[in-house]
Amino acid sequence: MMKNAGWYTLDEREVGSAVVRVKAVPGSRREEIAGVLGDRLKVRVSAPPEKGKANEAIVGLMARELGIAARCVEVTQGQTRAEKTLRIVGGGGDLGVKLDRLGAGAS
Repeated sequence: MMKNAGWYTLDEREVGSAVVRVKAVPGSRREEIAGVLGDRLKVRVSAPPEKGKANEAIVGLMARELGIAARCVEVTQGQTRAEKTLRIVGGGGDLGVKLDRLGAGAS
């Protein structure tokens, strides 16, 4: 069974795992989760969009905001595009609550 919140989908068969759709804004002044934009979570990072630097920054920011290790977050689609898909594993049973908080801008 899957729980779909528009910009993320929890895989309830595997506790603490989700697919998150992200709109990346590399080269920003601040690193932040800027809330939901349409069907994506808007993520601003200061790293430039070159040689995977922005992807690494997005992974690190998401991991910090969720309180998990960076190895638990992976860019699975859109490595060279602004629209990305992340796979999160090991997020714990309260991952949905954490993601909802990020989407509401209360990180």
